[in-house]
Amino acid sequence: MSKTPLTVAWISDFPVEWLPGLPEPLRALPRLHPTTWQRTLLSEFEKNSSLRLHVILLRKGIVQDYSFERQGVTFYVLKSLPFMRLGSLFWQDTFLIKRLLKRIKPDLVHAWGSEKGAALIASRMAYPYVATVQGLLSWYKEIVPLVPLERFSALLERWSFPRAPVITTESSFAVQYLQQHYPHLRVLQAEHASNWTFHQVQRRPTTSPIQFIFVGTLGFRKGTDLLFQALDQLLPELSFRLTVISGPDPGHMASLRSTVSPELWQRVEFKHDLHPAELAKELETPTMMLLPTRADVSPNAVKEALVAGLPVVASQVGGIPDYLVSGRNGFLFPVGDLHGFIRAIKDACGHPLFGKGLVELETLAKTRDYLSPERMARNFLDAYEVALIKT
Repeated sequence: MSKTPLTVAWISDFPVEWLPGLPEPLRALPRLHPTTWQRTLLSEFEKNSSLRLHVILLRKGIVQDYSFERQGVTFYVLKSLPFMRLGSLFWQDTFLIKRLLKRIKPDLVHAWGSEKGAALIASRMAYPYVATVQGLLSWYKEIVPLVPLERFSALLERWSFPRAPVITTESSFAVQYLQQHYPHLRVLQAEHASNWTFHQVQRRPTTSPIQFIFVGTLGFRKGTDLLFQALDQLLPELSFRLTVISGPDPGHMASLRSTVSPELWQRVEFKHDLHPAELAKELETPTMMLLPTRADVSPNAVKEALVAGLPVVASQVGGIPDYLVSGRNGFLFPVGDLHGFIRAIKDACGHPLFGKGLVELETLAKTRDYLSPERMARNFLDAYEVALIKT
């Protein structure tokens, strides 16, 4: 007798607008954050016949609810009233999702993050659930200034995390942080993996001039001020180009322009809103990646670069030291230390491997195994099992 598939409902701000082949009414939705980790796990779960997955999300700007099936997964895009999500403390979401879950009858709910209330909503339901940390806003608040919506999300963490039967997070740092601040929580580490596309990148490093790449949101938390200040100071010493891949943010870039020399801007190219395959293509030729982030649980940009075989110079913060081994696949430097960042860039450019855009092959193999989508899927299935037993 065949085993009954496990029915799992994701409460998620899933980036459905990035999927190919959407129903016509959904194709005009604006692209939100790509949350590539969710799409990577989705691809693995699509292969698993023992799972029946339902993905639930809310969007404004649609005239009605929509549902569609893709590769065995059912998606539900629910109509959200403007300003009602946050204004109702996500009770609007709770009502709509609860009504839908009565039809789906899931064995388990997976709440993705606190940023759009998913963990809080799941706590209001009568289903076993797993809550996943996407950004640890309560920690970010200790390190960098946050906008009002982010500060509210940090408050939501304090409300919702203690209620969760099981929480997953990416890095060993985040596991320790949560256990220290919420001693009774059951916290499991489930590293968010890079899409297989990045594991298959065929590297052709360009080193003359040196090609730097930065991938991430433009802003103080990601350290883009440090990035441009460091490279501005290195202009007399290094011949280089910089590619910045991010969402557009003309306001932040305008403020940066006043702090660095015009010559630097002649060496910078900006690209926006790339699909994983397009981003993987961009990682074929750079010499190395630079990411001077001030606060990150476990940045996908670093993971994608490392599994592609790209050396990385990054801050020693959050989960980055879990997979960036200084001297083997890049260099770490102290958080917020401009001079330390400059030294690390110079050391990387003079390194016998990193200066050629290469990393140790043994370290590359270990990193690819640690950050594989297959391992990610196993970790989340283990978390589902723990939540079902615990409830």
